[in-house]
Amino acid sequence: MADKNYTDVTIAGKIYTLGGYEDEEYLQRIATYVNSKQNDLKKTMGFLRLPADYQNVLTQLNLADDYFNARKKAAMLEAKVEMLEKEVYNLKHELVTNQMKYEKNHD
Repeated sequence: MADKNYTDVTIAGKIYTLGGYEDEEYLQRIATYVNSKQNDLKKTMGFLRLPADYQNVLTQLNLADDYFNARKKAAMLEAKVEMLEKEVYNLKHELVTNQMKYEKNHD
């Protein structure tokens, strides 16, 4: 089993120690993403006047929105890949069929 990695990260001006089996670079990257999401929300008019629990919920909702949009995009890309793979298969089949006809007519 892999060793657990720990790294200090800064989110909203506070230092947290994150631990996980992912490498430290990954842990830093996700912390940076959360931090930038919070910074973006702080630029929204009225956000800083909200109670801290509302700010946290809005941050969580925005992160969940990003997650679901990414899942939707991934599903669309997977469907496109599947369609393109079928198209390639059909084109290969057509090519083989045409090669066989050509060879039959030129023997």
